[in-house]
Amino acid sequence: MIDGVPKLSCLTLAGQVQGADIITVEGLSDGAHLAPIQTCFATHGGSQCGFCTPGFLVASQALLNENENPTRQEIACAIEGNLCRCTGYQQIIDSIEAAAAIHRGESETLAPASEPHPDPHPSGPGEPTMPPGHAK
Repeated sequence: MIDGVPKLSCLTLAGQVQGADIITVEGLSDGAHLAPIQTCFATHGGSQCGFCTPGFLVASQALLNENENPTRQEIACAIEGNLCRCTGYQQIIDSIEAAAAIHRGESETLAPASEPHPDPHPSGPGEPTMPPGHAK
């Protein structure tokens, strides 16, 4: 999201967004704690192979930021620019509806789909155990 609006990263030049507020899929979470939309995708089967998931998550969060009570048609319109070959979209829409209920306070925040894990490379790319040829 660029200044709160979902944008196609493949069509956005870095110079166009200088000084803008940019949120990627990683920015949706609060540290090791997933955002409700991320947890709902994990628990309701909204993500399958994972290829399309970041785009769906960011577009879905943008929708929920503007409308915490979207209809199924509004959800479908909000995600229409994302393609998924695995789910058939039913689980994606169900996931977004579940996250919307959490945003409205009608549903409890779901338990995490998994426990946070420590960074396997806490020292960064210069860690001596990194395979040869990796960037430093």
